[in-house]
Amino acid sequence: MPTTDLDARYSSALQPRPGAENAIPTPWPEARRHLEDAEIFWVSTVRTDGRPHVTPVIAAWHDGVLYFSTGPQEQKAKNLALNAHCALTTGRNSLGEGLDLVVEGTAEQVTDPARVEEVIAAYEAKYGAHITSPEGTFHGIGDAFRTGRAVVFAVAPDTAYGFGREGGLFTHTRWTF
Repeated sequence: MPTTDLDARYSSALQPRPGAENAIPTPWPEARRHLEDAEIFWVSTVRTDGRPHVTPVIAAWHDGVLYFSTGPQEQKAKNLALNAHCALTTGRNSLGEGLDLVVEGTAEQVTDPARVEEVIAAYEAKYGAHITSPEGTFHGIGDAFRTGRAVVFAVAPDTAYGFGREGGLFTHTRWTF
């Protein structure tokens, strides 16, 4: 279980309102539930010249790790081959309510066939079998994994941040792993 801290500089606890409770850190199990349920993530990597590269991906949370895939010649795969540090973000993108999450870590390419099959199963459990079927509507990810047309990356969190909004209260939570 990670260490959880509320950053009071960016949380409503600094300015309690009459009738409103002070902000408290978001519990890690709640944040993890949001990571498990999120459909789209944005992965941020760094190009060789230092410029950022950001692109949407689907990802699955499995055994404490976020997994995503890409083609071996895609920009994000090239970037990660030279600098494996990355961030994955997801959330509601609403100022009024929600929880936006940032997971920072080091991407490691998954090459163990048994682990790749676990990731395929996690993708299918989350997105449905069509996501990994060669006959499916989403590029046959399972077949691409198995034939090397896609690479799988695992990102175990080093640090994660949660930016919560509910009932006029704002929270900024940091989880350190």
